[in-house]
Amino acid sequence: MKPATRRESPVGLPANLRRRHWTFPARSRRNKLKRALHDTLERLVGWASLPGDVPVFRADQFPWITDVERQWPAVRRELDAVMEHRRAMPSFQEILPQVGKIQRDDQWKTFFLKGVGMDCRENARRCPHTMQLLATIPGCSTAFFSILSPRKHIPPHRGAWAGVLRLHLGLIVPEPRECCRIRIADEIHTWEEGRCLVFDDTYNHQVWNDTDGYRVVLFVDFARPLRWPVSLFNSWLLNLAALAPFLREANQNQQAAERSFWGRLAQTPADG
Repeated sequence: MKPATRRESPVGLPANLRRRHWTFPARSRRNKLKRALHDTLERLVGWASLPGDVPVFRADQFPWITDVERQWPAVRRELDAVMEHRRAMPSFQEILPQVGKIQRDDQWKTFFLKGVGMDCRENARRCPHTMQLLATIPGCSTAFFSILSPRKHIPPHRGAWAGVLRLHLGLIVPEPRECCRIRIADEIHTWEEGRCLVFDDTYNHQVWNDTDGYRVVLFVDFARPLRWPVSLFNSWLLNLAALAPFLREANQNQQAAERSFWGRLAQTPADG
């Protein structure tokens, strides 16, 4: 991973790159009040964050990452097996309709292994080594293979909640590597196969794959390490999230997509 040459504190970032900048502004008075409360709680999370409150973190701040990176060849082998049927995989917005706000094509594919309130048992059964790896990540709540097609661009957006951090384990990184990149706040990073990138996705970020190859990462969300009692509040909130209507819908979509994928597998030729 190569950090940008300029690294500012969150306070010094331009307003449109800070955590409080929302991709889609609230319109109604009620939603504006919700956003104000949300922003206040995220400031509290930032204050209580044990690894700090920055857009991108050092891998050595999380001791378990060494073991994750060591196991990456086994994960890559399982990915290679399912990538043969990439065309049959669902696009991200087919699982989580909210993603349709930033993507409308089928060039961002997903293979879910774990999700809040999701039943991914059939996918997980096909990737036992990856599931063992995920079990070593403290507070892992979501995991899937994130597959970007050649020339795919994901526009600027931010994540839903600062109480989770995001990890990308590079699995397939096309060349030239500098043309396959992610901007997080004011920093540009590239992926490296077998290496982890950890960041706070509530900072404005966007992605480019300006190459002729597929970019694939193991996309993981895990609970942010926090001081007590904010950690207790965050755990309660993350457990409660499974009851959210949009995540219940995502679970139904995932189960339907999983049945369709494995049901079509025998009839779908390898993509080549």
